[in-house]
Amino acid sequence: MSARVAVISGGAGGLGQALSAGLRAEGWQVVLLDRNISGLTAAPNEEAIACDLTDPAQLETACDDIRARHPRIELAIYNAGVTQIGPFSELSEAAHRKVFEINYFAATAMARHFLEPLRESHGTHLAISSVAGFSPLYHRTAYAASKHALEGFFKSLRSEEASHGVRVQIAAPSFVATNLDRAERQSDGIARPGAAADGVDYMTPEAAAQVILAGLKRNRPMIPVGRVARLAWWINRASPGLFQRLMERNIARDPS
Repeated sequence: MSARVAVISGGAGGLGQALSAGLRAEGWQVVLLDRNISGLTAAPNEEAIACDLTDPAQLETACDDIRARHPRIELAIYNAGVTQIGPFSELSEAAHRKVFEINYFAATAMARHFLEPLRESHGTHLAISSVAGFSPLYHRTAYAASKHALEGFFKSLRSEEASHGVRVQIAAPSFVATNLDRAERQSDGIARPGAAADGVDYMTPEAAAQVILAGLKRNRPMIPVGRVARLAWWINRASPGLFQRLMERNIARDPS
C-alpha cells in the first residue's frame, strides 16, 4: 500500500516541521505548503510547495497540483498563522484584517479545496488553534478573535462532515517556542508565531507536535497542548472570571 498523505500549511515553521517529522516517522508522505520554502532541506517522504495561502489563485494551483499527484489525501493540517501583539487602541484596520486573512480565511479556503479528497478517504481536518481560541489573551485582540473564529468554523464543520466519515479535530497549544530567536515585530504588531517575549511556560515544537499527534491518533475532538493549555482549558470552562484574572496576572504587563 502507498503511504498515507498529509498536507501541512505553515510547513516551513518550527511546528510545521516538527509535525512533518513526527508523521514521516510513522510512514506518512507529507506535503508542506508555505509562502517561503527557501530554508527547507529536502527530507525523505517530504515535499514542499511555495504558496501564499492568502492568494486564491496560488492556493488553487497548489491544491490542484497536490491532488493531481496524490489522489488519496488522508490528513490536512491547518497550521499557518501569525500573531499580533499590542493594544486594540493601536490596532489598525489593515492589520486586523491581515491577521484574519492568514489565520482564518486562508485555512477555510484550504479546507474547501480538500473537502472532497478527505470525504473520499474518510480522512481528517486538523486545525491548529491556540489557547487564545477558547479564552481571552491580553494584547491579542485580533489574534484571539481570529482563533475563536477558526475554532467556531471547524467545530461547526465537524457536525457537517461526520456523515461523510470525516473527522475534524482542533489542537490548542499555549506558547510554543518556534521563533524566539526571530522575534522581530512589524510596525503593525504582526509577528511570527512563537515569537512573543511575554509567553508563559514555552514548549518546544517537538514536544508540542508529540502531544498533537498523540491526540490525533486518539481521535480527540479538542487537544489542549501542554500544561498551560490543559489548565487554561479547565479553568476557563469552570470559571471564566478566574481565568481572566490569572491570565492578566501572568500576561498583562508592558510587552515592550
